[in-house]
Amino acid sequence: MQIRDLPYSDPGDPDVRSGPRFLYWLGRNQLAGQLKALSWGLLHQLGIAGLPVTVGLAVQAVIDRSGGRLALAGGLIVALGVLIAVGDTMLHRTAVTNWITAAARVQQLLARKTAELGSALTRRVAAGEVVAVSTGDVEKIGWFVEALSRFAAAATALVLICVGLAFYLPSLGLMVALAMPVLALAVLPLLPRATRRADEQREKAGKATELASDTVAGLRVLRGIGGEELFLGRYRRASQEVRRAAVRSARMWALISAVQVLLPGILLISLVWYGATLARDGRIDVGQLVTVYSAATLMLFPLRHFEEIAMAYSFSRPSAQRAVRVLSLRRSAREATVEGVTPSGDLYDPSTGLMAPRGQFTAVVCGDPDEAGRLAERLGGHAETGEEDGAASAGTPSVLLGAVALDEIPLDAARAAVLVQDKDPVLLSGTLQELLDIPASGLVTAEAALEAAQCGDVLSALAQASPDNDGDPMRTRITERGRSLSGGQRQRLALARSLVTDPEALVLDEPTSAVDSHTEARVAAGIAKLRRGRTTVAFASSPLLLDAADRVVLVHEGTVIAVGTHRDLLRTEPRYRAVVTRETDDEAAATSAPNGVGEVPAMKSIQEIEERA
Repeated sequence: MQIRDLPYSDPGDPDVRSGPRFLYWLGRNQLAGQLKALSWGLLHQLGIAGLPVTVGLAVQAVIDRSGGRLALAGGLIVALGVLIAVGDTMLHRTAVTNWITAAARVQQLLARKTAELGSALTRRVAAGEVVAVSTGDVEKIGWFVEALSRFAAAATALVLICVGLAFYLPSLGLMVALAMPVLALAVLPLLPRATRRADEQREKAGKATELASDTVAGLRVLRGIGGEELFLGRYRRASQEVRRAAVRSARMWALISAVQVLLPGILLISLVWYGATLARDGRIDVGQLVTVYSAATLMLFPLRHFEEIAMAYSFSRPSAQRAVRVLSLRRSAREATVEGVTPSGDLYDPSTGLMAPRGQFTAVVCGDPDEAGRLAERLGGHAETGEEDGAASAGTPSVLLGAVALDEIPLDAARAAVLVQDKDPVLLSGTLQELLDIPASGLVTAEAALEAAQCGDVLSALAQASPDNDGDPMRTRITERGRSLSGGQRQRLALARSLVTDPEALVLDEPTSAVDSHTEARVAAGIAKLRRGRTTVAFASSPLLLDAADRVVLVHEGTVIAVGTHRDLLRTEPRYRAVVTRETDDEAAATSAPNGVGEVPAMKSIQEIEERA
């Protein structure tokens, strides 16, 4: 895989059983790149290992006053220099390619999982953790994949050099061969503590990132209540904890580096002392001593890769574990088993008993907004989570569209059949034309959707903001997340986008919560008119929207307890009336009085409510 070939057509199905298994899966899927890096790494390392031999030949040639052998040694040094340069260049090229392609694969997997879960993702995993995984953790995972091939080349070169030295000069070669495993493994007792400290640093950094993300998201509210300093103090304390954890982690890695400097230094001193003794006694040549000493010195370079791979693994393992936590989340506990089916019919949730008849506009009233959000997600084919890790509850029955369970059909088919608009929809940057140019049935035009969503004032504002586009609002750019628009304008544009898609079933969660009552009435009428003959479900508590629905369903504590029209439920269902009219406990008691003082005022309040509706 080359960088120019990115993105992957299919990033694959990752092994998410654990962080190490995920890292192994990444390395296995880049086997060709790893072998290529290993080959170039061996060429580079063995070219470096050949230098001591040629230097030894040159020194011995000078001692023996042999010009021919000196010229040969010089030619070999030049050839080895070329091999080292080529090997080092190509090793860096392939290693960086492995890094980038591994990071790109992880990012594609995260993007695919985000698209699969939608808004349900942040209900299962904190937004700050998702940001940390998709930025810093991806880089650390790529670092380990990249360092793995260079470490393999260094380890292989060390073995070959030790074996070669043992045959070339057993008296000194065996000493080096026996010392190298000790040097390579000397830091192993320190690695568990270093890994724990690195994990602690990563955990604290993730919490600090999450706190910063939450603070930025709620900055406007914090300024309104004067809470900036409170949260700033919390972030200061969190950042100081990260700093202290980073210092403690750095101390361990400094100790590991010191060990890898001290022990090789002791080896070189011992090697020079013993080799000089052998050369003085005439048991070895000076050139042989120079060769072995130079080889031992250059072997310290590949030894550094042992420290790097240990550091890369200690940092990438918790990063991989966090990535696995996100990638292991599933849309539901069931696998898609029904292919090639286009579901249609009534939308039914067996868990709550909610029925949205085909072709009707059904409004749903929930006293708890969080319960409404969860139910909206369920209607879109996302089962509720039963565990802290976000695994879908296997015992929860699936939502049915007609006779087909949404959990049992592929995600694309489920999304095409049932579209869920969250209560806080996001507008991506781009022109209004690009915003509405999305996969759709083609039966609803952009103009009809904008008219139904009452976007006339939005179009006028965009036309005035685009003098370079001849006043065409469709060609006006919308800033990131629609920040240049008001909350009500963003909400209506998002509603128009949902109406354009014209799905079999459309689920709207509080689609008019950010508009005034006059606009809300017109939007409700526009939805009812445009979606006539199509299944529409709207979660709301506004009488204006509820009165426009064909039927209203009251859900209390996860169960449907009443079904009817808005006006009928106002008269017959006290709990419905309490939610819709925001009655206090005293007002509810007066309304439910059996006879006497509370009866007439209760009827009067109902009449007033109907008149306002």
